[in-house]
Amino acid sequence: MRRFRTLSEFHEFAQLPKPQHPLLSVVDVETVPQRYGEQPMSMVFDFYCISLKRMRNVRMTYGQHPFDFNEGILSFMAPNQVFSLAVADKDAEVEKSGWVVYIHPDFIWNTPLAKTIKQYDFWDYSLKEALFLSAKEEATILTIIQAIEQEYTSTIDRFSKVIITSHLENLLHYADRFYHRQFLTREQANHEVLTRIETLLDLYFDRPDLAESGLPSVQYVADCQHLSPKYLSNLLRVLTGQNTQQHIHAKLLAKAKEKLSTTSLTVSEIAYALGFEHLQSFSKLFKAKTNLSPLEFRASFN
Repeated sequence: MRRFRTLSEFHEFAQLPKPQHPLLSVVDVETVPQRYGEQPMSMVFDFYCISLKRMRNVRMTYGQHPFDFNEGILSFMAPNQVFSLAVADKDAEVEKSGWVVYIHPDFIWNTPLAKTIKQYDFWDYSLKEALFLSAKEEATILTIIQAIEQEYTSTIDRFSKVIITSHLENLLHYADRFYHRQFLTREQANHEVLTRIETLLDLYFDRPDLAESGLPSVQYVADCQHLSPKYLSNLLRVLTGQNTQQHIHAKLLAKAKEKLSTTSLTVSEIAYALGFEHLQSFSKLFKAKTNLSPLEFRASFN
């Protein structure tokens, strides 16, 4: 695995000209020489990467998921995330276009962006959860990247950092907006995810070994959907107003209410049967969600 700690190291490896700024680089994808073969080449950056590009005949793996760049997509990688590249077909020509912006964390040090950049969940999305842009959206993002590129290639002065970070903030704001649109416009596929989660949780809470298995985690639910936890939670929040953890709790409470109202099991037995190690944890969650203790709910139901 190749680790690149500085932009200069990566530029040298990729056979690109030296970056015009040691902590920032804007690269035209068409100018990047091909440095990958049939075997995957794993890499990790110590800097942020924002990509707007198409790449045909390139196979990429990121977040344990394969991905292709045949469509125009916007993707984000935070520092210390491993990815790999390889040619999909050695006999076919690699076609690529677009732009990549590399930002070392030191570039935004002591700026407002340094405090907010990690608040954008899409840094933790896998590449197959990248942002598929409409033509109008792509034009908007491209305009911002070209503005960054213009400032990047100009003479560096005391205004450069402020102007570039302002452009970067605009890009991230637009990406957030466009992701929200993507959650809504891919309605059929996203509602299929919701249906699968409902089925998954129903089956999970009906398991005979639930007491030993414990409660399902957000990571478990996301893995079953082949999605990253943050992408799944944000998708569900847009569709239903509840994140993944809240969906798990809702299904859990439905099962708890069913057992409290239709069985003579003690509250402790119900808590254990639903995967809780401690009765207090179950009672606290139940009261927080219903404003009633389990015993009060059972009494009111009767």
